[in-house]
This record gives sequence, structure tokens and C-alpha cells, in this order.
Amino acid sequence: MKVLWILALGAFAVLGAAAVWMGGLNQDEGWYLYAANLVAEGKVPYRDFFYTQGPLLPVVYSPFAWVWRSWGMLGARIFTLLIGAMSVLFTAALARRLAPSDRRNEAALLVLLLLGANLYHVYYLAIPKTYALASLFVSTGFYLLCVALGGSCSVARAAAVGAGLCLAFAAGTRISLSALLATTGLSLLLARRWKDLLPFCIGGFAGLALVYGPCLVDSRTLDGLLAAQRYHAARGGFDPVWTVGSLSRLVRWYLPTFVVVGLYAFESRRAAADDDCGTRQLLRMLLLGFLAVFAVQMLAPFPYEDYQVPIMGLLAVFGAIGLVRLECNRGIFLALLTLGMAFACSFGSPLLEKWATNGQDRFWSLKKSAYELPQLRRAAAKIESIDPGGKDLLTQDLYLAIETGRKVPRGLEMGPFAMLTDCEWRDLLESAPCRVAALSGYTFAIKPPECTERPLEQQMEYWEILKRRYELVDREDAFGQNSTTLLILRRK
Repeated sequence: MKVLWILALGAFAVLGAAAVWMGGLNQDEGWYLYAANLVAEGKVPYRDFFYTQGPLLPVVYSPFAWVWRSWGMLGARIFTLLIGAMSVLFTAALARRLAPSDRRNEAALLVLLLLGANLYHVYYLAIPKTYALASLFVSTGFYLLCVALGGSCSVARAAAVGAGLCLAFAAGTRISLSALLATTGLSLLLARRWKDLLPFCIGGFAGLALVYGPCLVDSRTLDGLLAAQRYHAARGGFDPVWTVGSLSRLVRWYLPTFVVVGLYAFESRRAAADDDCGTRQLLRMLLLGFLAVFAVQMLAPFPYEDYQVPIMGLLAVFGAIGLVRLECNRGIFLALLTLGMAFACSFGSPLLEKWATNGQDRFWSLKKSAYELPQLRRAAAKIESIDPGGKDLLTQDLYLAIETGRKVPRGLEMGPFAMLTDCEWRDLLESAPCRVAALSGYTFAIKPPECTERPLEQQMEYWEILKRRYELVDREDAFGQNSTTLLILRRK
């Protein structure tokens, strides 16, 4: 068993390093980090800049802005991976605490393999989006709730308060996770766990007050928060093909987890019945919470499968605990089976091919000249050579702003999702506010809040204004997320 632990931890380290250095760039990385920079400067989300998620990530990240100011996106990814690693460890600790006394190490190992040896999961815990921080709050919240259900009176009350606080903070990181707070409180109510329900509610309400209270006392901040929700709602419509495809991809990315859950469901009649009432109740809370958030996120107009990353740990714990409770359980065999599935799925993951190639041109694979993070660093070096010591950059690719340590013009804080009107765009481009511009295929392309493609005629008009103000200096082919062309321009 010790060898399996070494393999599991080694797999996490290897996959984490691959995700940090080889992992594809994501536009969201830039504007989350840029929001943290703005908070570090004393600005308030929603009031001073547009922001569409819960406000907690930029607040938590802001004291650490020096990390990416010193080491760019590489430093930001390593920092985020450390948060993600803590979430995996807390999830494994939760499984260990819930498992029968003679199966605790096996349960923790299964969860560590299901999450830490899953390339897709590790990648999304490494890139600076909300997933790592939200996963940490979710796993910590349920771990504390487990302590509360099985602890002494004083310890239980404190743990229940902490659990409510953590799940409220999860809702403050990703708004859709508020369903976890609601379903868990409802479960405690229906189970008549009065001694746990009251402190849990105190912690939950206190957490929500800390996160969203400032919005209620400042009308400008509240207006910005409501505008952010209208932004989400404006991207309406429903595409069943997209939804089914998203669900299909989720199963592919987390195949070992779904296999473990399926094995338990198929053999559940053989489950041992020696677990206590608190364990059964918490397992039901895990499953109910997972299903509630899963349903909320699948009802989105375009339910990207990565939305589910923060709650996949709950499903992994549910499956692992169920499996080790089977009367026919053979711990080493199950661990080896999970290890084999995790390694096979990670090694065969389409992500590896996507990170190394740009698809295929008829018979020939289009190999990337460099992984996307090193390519970003190369582009940043070009910008610095054109404008040594510059402080600003005209771009909608905010990971470039982070990598170069520069600021973008006001209104572009959301990168390709910037909410500028047609007049504001024209005024901005006419003023040529920055000495250097770095513009990829995302520039002017998205028309928010519907997130449809901006009319081509309008895009061309913006480019014509740019041509009058800027001259082309360099270009980077197949750059960044989904490999568009990056043009580097200098003001005339």
C-alpha cells in the first residue's frame, strides 16, 4: 500500500508540473488575475470594474499579486496549484474520516488517485480560475461538517460554524455553488440535527454577510453585481446538442470516478451496514449537494463541463466510501484498478495532444513551435523589447497584460468580454492610449453580453481605425487559447 501512496503522490506531482508548464492558455486566467491586481490597488469588484463571478477570488488572491508580478503566469499557476493540492488533500482526508476504521487509508488513497491522478482535474486546479479556490472551500466545508457530526459538543459547534462559513465562501467564489449551502442546510433540517443546524446557519449567514454584505450597503456595488447577473442571463437560449456533448465530455474526463460510482451502485446490495447514522447522513448530503450544483450548472445556456470541477471531489468521495464498504472489498485490488484507470485515462487524454499540436492539416499534424505558456513568455519579451519599461498595453488578451506586468485601458478588465459600447470602442481606438498594442483573434470578436460574434463589418471598421494609429511590428502565429494570430503593433 505504501508503494501505491508514493505512486499517487508522484502522479499528482508529475501531472501538476505538466499542467503548469504545458497546459493550454485560457483567457479567463488573465482577467481573474487582473481583477486581483485591481483589488490589491484598493479597487472594489462590481463598483470600480466589471466582474461576473463571486467577489472572493480577487480578494483572496490580491495579497499574493506580487507572485505574478515577479514570475508572471508561471508563478500564478504554481500558486493556484498549491491551493488545488490542498483541496485534494482535504477531500482525501474527508474520505478517510468517513470510511470504516479498517478501510480509512484505502478510501483516502482511492480519492487521491481519482482526483490527483486525473490530468483534466489537475489542469483545472492549476490554472488561475475559480476552481482551485472553490474546491478548497467545498472540501474544507464538508470535512468540518464531518467533524461536527461526529464530534463532542463544543468541537461540533465550532466545526459546524466553520462548515457553514466555508460553504458560504464557496458561494462567494462561484455563485452557482450557493446550491451547496442551501441543500446542506436543508439536509440538516430534515435530519433534525438541531445542534448542528443552528451553528451551521450562523456560519453560513456570517460568510454570506462578509462576502456580499458590502454590496448591500453600497448602491454602486449592488448595481454592478446585478449587472453581472444580467450579463449571465443575457446569454440565453438552450442547445441540447451542446448540453449532451458537455455531459459526454465530463464522463470522458472523469471516467475512473464514474466507473467507481457505477461499481458501487451495481454492488450496493453487498454494502456493509456497520456505519453510523452520521456517516450515512453526510454521504447523502454529499450526493444531494453534488446533484443540486450539477443540475444548476447543466441548466446554463452553455454548460461547459469544467464548471463541475469544484464538486467532482464530492462524487469521488461518495464512490470511494461506497466501494470500500462492500463486503467483497479487496483493498489492494481496488487501489490497483483505480490506479490503472487513472494512469490510462491521463496518458490517453486528448489534452496532451491538444497541448502539443494545433490539429491536423489533411495528412500532417500541425506541431506547436512551443507550449502555450513559453510562447506567452516569448511574446511578452517581444513587447518589452519594443517598449522597454512600459506601463500599459492595448490588448484584450489579459494573460499578456499579466505576463508583461502592464495595465490595460479602463473598460478592458474583462478582456474579450469587455462591455464597451460601439462609441466607447471608437473613442478608445482613436485616442491610441498605449504605445504598444497586442491583438489576437479574440480582439473585437465577441459582442457581450450575448457573447455572439460581432458583425464583421464593425470589426473591420475598428481595425481600420487601428491601422491609422498603429503600425505592425511583429506577429506570433498560432498564439494562445485556440491558436489565433497575435499582432504586435506600435503607435505611429
